[in-house]
Amino acid sequence: MASKLLSKTKYLNGLQCPRYLWMLFHEPEKIPGVDAVTQYRFDQGHLVGELAKKLFPDGIDIPDEDFATNLRQTRGLLERRAPLFEAGIGTGKIYARADILNPAGKDEWDIIEVKSSTSVKDINIEDVSFQKFCYEQYGLRIRKCFLACINNEYVKDGDIDPEQLFHTEDISDQVNEVSSRIQERIDNMFSIISAERCPDTAIGNHCKAPYDCPLQPVCWDFLPESSVFDLYRGGRKSLELFESGILAIKDIPDYFELNGMQQIQKECEVSGEPYIDSEGIGRFLSTLEYPLYYLDFETFSPVVPLFDGTRPYQRIPFQFSLHVVEKEKARPKHYSFLAEGTNDPRPELLSQLKKVLGREGSIVVYNQVFEKGVLKELAEAFPDSNDWVDDVSGRIVDLLVPFRSFYYYHPAQKGSASIKMVLPALTGKGYDEMDISNGEDASLAFLEATYGDVSEGVRMKIREDLEKYCGLDTEGMMWIVERLRGMSE
Repeated sequence: MASKLLSKTKYLNGLQCPRYLWMLFHEPEKIPGVDAVTQYRFDQGHLVGELAKKLFPDGIDIPDEDFATNLRQTRGLLERRAPLFEAGIGTGKIYARADILNPAGKDEWDIIEVKSSTSVKDINIEDVSFQKFCYEQYGLRIRKCFLACINNEYVKDGDIDPEQLFHTEDISDQVNEVSSRIQERIDNMFSIISAERCPDTAIGNHCKAPYDCPLQPVCWDFLPESSVFDLYRGGRKSLELFESGILAIKDIPDYFELNGMQQIQKECEVSGEPYIDSEGIGRFLSTLEYPLYYLDFETFSPVVPLFDGTRPYQRIPFQFSLHVVEKEKARPKHYSFLAEGTNDPRPELLSQLKKVLGREGSIVVYNQVFEKGVLKELAEAFPDSNDWVDDVSGRIVDLLVPFRSFYYYHPAQKGSASIKMVLPALTGKGYDEMDISNGEDASLAFLEATYGDVSEGVRMKIREDLEKYCGLDTEGMMWIVERLRGMSE
């Protein structure tokens, strides 16, 4: 019976995509499992939920592992008029479980939904509206609805203070606004669930909002290589083209208005050849001054701060790679740092970086917004380094510029200027064969090796993979500059 209930989670899935909803009930085995990054977000959400319970020290925790037990205990505990955590209510064919159900007055209740985000989102309103509807159908009187979000201005000082970590917002009015037609939406979803065939659902922006749908790789599989959704900053143009029956960038009609960069991308798709603006590349290369320092940071950003003086979601750099080229055609020197132990890695990282980052020459990064942001936060945390950080930031040259400006574009980039697409397109070398191949995976791997329960062998393997990954980022930048030099001559 429980499998036929429309839960809050499935209701939200149904709002995003009817096909996804149908498959949850009829073909759940065909839905891909969550990846490591998504699982980490779930785990962080669980941690936040546990901390929120401390806001109500007299609250009662209802086990949520067993569906029937949760329902039975909830019914019995409602009479206690105490804050209830994970109180499950099933009525008819719908089921919801609130993070916190808090008694209000003599016979009313407040719903408090806990989220690890820092602000209220539309999907949160839909979430709580379903809970409220389910509870009221059961017979409870709901007074107000609240969302407890993360206060990103909170600074850790000693043990985590839940009163400061969260800020709670009254969302009752917004919930009431979206609740007017909720019964109609639920009825529509049950029509989908009871259908024998999976509904035909066109792809579109809803595939990525409010969450990345796990079915997207399957649903988008019919698209050709370099589809209109790969158009550089395509946005509404991509959707307009798709809805008019145009699937490939090379097939975009001449009358369709594209900006200059999009036009270059289309021409490259038609010709199969890269676009090269030698003058633009030359202008960029002229901004580089030897010695060249190719720098890359890796960071993690925990929702609950680990170290005193840090805020929720603050970037904590734990690794850097630095390739130094003293003069043209000189053999590069490589320096690296990877934090050891569970203490705050920033002081040692900063100390080691100062030793190897000279006072003159260009500091080459890929996407300076990130590196400059990390450096700025280091200066805020360690004011004695302010002048040094100002000097370093002033010397940064962003290798993203020639690709974001389309001084060079290769069809294999698929509309992206990221180093993960540019490096293989330009040099034939990339990240595909690496066990760690992107920044999110690097962050999770470091956390696992440092704070997780893993063997020494696994820990050492992770650290070796981290060194290879971060090292490729800076070595790859060197290769890119070398290739660009050959195009500017």
